[in-house]
Amino acid sequence: MRRDDRAPKPDAPVYEGAERLQKVLAAAGVGSRRACEDLIFRRRVTVNGRVAQLGDKADPAHDVIHVDGERLQADTRLVYLAMNKPRGVVSTMADEKGRAALSDFLGNRVEQRVYHVGRLDADSEGLLLLTNDGTLAHRLMHPSYGVQKTYLCEVTGPIPRNLGKRLAAGVELEDGPVKVDSFKVVDTLGKTAQVEVGLHEGRKHIVRRLLAEVGHPVSRLVRTAMGPIRLGDLRAGRTRRLTNAEVAALFKAVGD
Repeated sequence: MRRDDRAPKPDAPVYEGAERLQKVLAAAGVGSRRACEDLIFRRRVTVNGRVAQLGDKADPAHDVIHVDGERLQADTRLVYLAMNKPRGVVSTMADEKGRAALSDFLGNRVEQRVYHVGRLDADSEGLLLLTNDGTLAHRLMHPSYGVQKTYLCEVTGPIPRNLGKRLAAGVELEDGPVKVDSFKVVDTLGKTAQVEVGLHEGRKHIVRRLLAEVGHPVSRLVRTAMGPIRLGDLRAGRTRRLTNAEVAALFKAVGD
């Protein structure tokens, strides 16, 4: 006899903050309560791996909710932001030396205390993620999860044809070998070139050191993507909240 996967597990915890599931979904921006009830009725929602049914409750602070197989971050206390860090700004929320820091660009728009995911050195610019979700931040930064970061670099040219293969095979640096996940030449202009580099390494100045080692020092570096999140047309110094779909894509990127 097949077990009914809709039946609650006897040892499933019930948290004090639990509310009707359709209310939790609606508060997370999935849709109206009626639309969320329809999603539950059509068995498109799971809570902690179990197919939900009408009448179920969930606590967004503890329960793991998926809609159509995608992780939903229903805890409205958690914040996920994309920022275009300008050149000359240090990757810290506040700087004891008085230099321009990330919090200078947030103002009073974010009530929660957020932290940056990874770093960009002061001379680099582009995409940074800011969040108060420590678990996701850790997974995004840890190389074992393989989340690729993409950089657009202006370097000294010309670029030899075999450079991509050389970088993919691995280059030995003073603190160990590194190899890229992707590489392509975007444009060339005289003695300079624009190249796109993708890798999941997180060592300090890794892109600059790598390209300098192979004879193409970087004069400008912009991070254009982090996993599924792209910088797009976000202007320097501006931030935006990630959409539910983007947050779900980040969870998917780290295998959740």
